[in-house]
Amino acid sequence: MAKKSVEARERKRQRMVAQYAAKRTALKEAGDYAALDKLPKNASPVRLHNRCQLTGRPRGYVGYFGMSRNVFRDMALAGKIPGVKKASW
Repeated sequence: MAKKSVEARERKRQRMVAQYAAKRTALKEAGDYAALDKLPKNASPVRLHNRCQLTGRPRGYVGYFGMSRNVFRDMALAGKIPGVKKASW
């Protein structure tokens, strides 16, 4: 489990990216890099990091499901993810 402060910081970044998305695209199309530089750093989508929705774990992220590999494995073995089952051959 990640610290609550880290998860909150990531949510704050996601809100800022969404808030400034239209402004960023307009400034990029206009080529106004001086104004782009004055926007908050956290408004850049590059600063976002994929995290597990359940635990906040930053590593081993399975993008299609939005969770870490550990949580994915536990839920898949418990049958909580429709259409996913353990492979055997």
